Parts: sequence; structure tokens; C-alpha cells
Amino acid sequence: MADLDKIDRRILNILQVDGRIAAVDLAERVGLSPTTTGERLRRLQKDGYITGFGARLDPQRLGFGLMVFVEVLLDKTTPDVFDRFVSAVRDAPEVLECHMVAGGFDYLVKTRVADMAAYRRFLGDVLLPLPGVKETRTYAVMEEVKNDGPLPL
Repeated sequence: MADLDKIDRRILNILQVDGRIAAVDLAERVGLSPTTTGERLRRLQKDGYITGFGARLDPQRLGFGLMVFVEVLLDKTTPDVFDRFVSAVRDAPEVLECHMVAGGFDYLVKTRVADMAAYRRFLGDVLLPLPGVKETRTYAVMEEVKNDGPLPL
């Protein structure tokens, strides 16, 4: 973040809360001309500080009411097993997030499904057949307390 000045941070903070803000409104809020703000925005994207834009969808309304986290333990912790697992996970659209972690297991997987029956199908048809999977532990989310916190810039 050393490359970011106060205005860059302000632009990023505003965009985290309102990614659809008009360029003119963004410029006004940071106190720059629209041209200068646009140049900064393009630089922030080019330099990888902004990785994309998208809409937040309501999973309940779309039939994905159950969020589940799954600890995944692999049978071996070798580079080739990691690579095969990662490649397969990236090809599984049902997996929303997957993180390699330090500790008592290897990966933490996040998915959303309709209900527990749909999760059981996901587990049997998608997750357990992934390369190297030895064991899983499932954590069904009872309540989402906070899921849209912006980065504290």
C-alpha cells in the first residue's frame, strides 16, 4: 500500500461500498477532475489494486440458502497432490472459495447449496471425488453475521 496516496485510498474505499458510482460523482467525492480521477482509476486497475466489478446477489432468493464450509484433509502433502487438487477445484463451479490453510487440515472450501440434501449430493459427487481427498469435516452456517466488510484501508 506504500504506492497508494490518500486519494487512491479514498477512491478504493468509495468503490468498495459503491462499485456503481458514476465517474463524475467519484471525482467530486475525492476532489479531483473527472479526467484525473479516471486516470487514477485506470492505474489502480492496471496495477491490480482493483481486480474486478460485480453485483452482490441474494443467495436466499436464488435458491442457495445453505452456506457450508468444509475442511479438506489430503492423503499426501506433496506438490503434485496439491497441484491436482487445486486444478480440479478451479474447475468445480460449485466451489465458491477454496483456501490452502496452515493447521490441522489442508484446504478450507466454501460452497452454497439449496439445502442439506443438496449439500450431501455436492459432497458425494463433487468434493469427495477430488484428487487426493482423504477426509472432510463440514460446518453448516446457521447465521451469517458479517459477509461484506470492506478492507480497512
